[in-house]
Amino acid sequence: MRVNRVSGRVLEGPFEPVYVYEAPVRFWHWTMAICMVVLAATGYLIGSPLPAIGGEATFSYFFANIRMIHFIAAMLFVVLFLVRIVWVFLGNHHARSIFVPPVWSAEWWSGLFSQAAYYLFLRREPHHWVGHNPLAQFAMFAMFVLGSIVIVLTGLALYSEQYGWGSVWMNAFGWVNVLLGGSQMVRTVHNLAMWYLLLFAIVHVYMVFREDIMSGESVIGTMINGIRMFKRAPR
Repeated sequence: MRVNRVSGRVLEGPFEPVYVYEAPVRFWHWTMAICMVVLAATGYLIGSPLPAIGGEATFSYFFANIRMIHFIAAMLFVVLFLVRIVWVFLGNHHARSIFVPPVWSAEWWSGLFSQAAYYLFLRREPHHWVGHNPLAQFAMFAMFVLGSIVIVLTGLALYSEQYGWGSVWMNAFGWVNVLLGGSQMVRTVHNLAMWYLLLFAIVHVYMVFREDIMSGESVIGTMINGIRMFKRAPR
């Protein structure tokens, strides 16, 4: 099977299984998905707390537990994101695709517009791809990678506030508060970044199921076992 090295488009058969996503990438993917669900749920409750549950707060400690779960999931999210950046340099070609989309390649841009035409029903059949197609790469970089950077920086800036100016945390992330003009704006951007990532997640899940059913290649199974299977040749 001959594949374009930059775009990942399959140029000619025979179509055969290809090992695409390594075990660390797959583990990272599913763990980050769990973290995002926990962070979105607890973050929403922090921004819009439930009514008082009654009784002495000392014995319930409900809201403090929500914050603690949010902070634990957030720190895990940060560590996983940093480890994933390291794996960009240690992993295979596909480990770099969503972090370093090859925007310098005309073939990549051609694939992006071709895939967009397929999603808009202007093309009957898509190309086959090994790994993410160019449009998916662009969406994941613009929405997930950049969105994650924004939510991490603003989240750590908010976390550092409890330690005050002059602390190690504030020395490391206080510049975010200064850049955005204050704590309230940091909270607003952090909240908007959450909805931005949730929008990405909803579209991502829809497209994964759509492509697994309609395209000629495996998608969900590939992120479970790492192997891209081709169901049929393009019609």
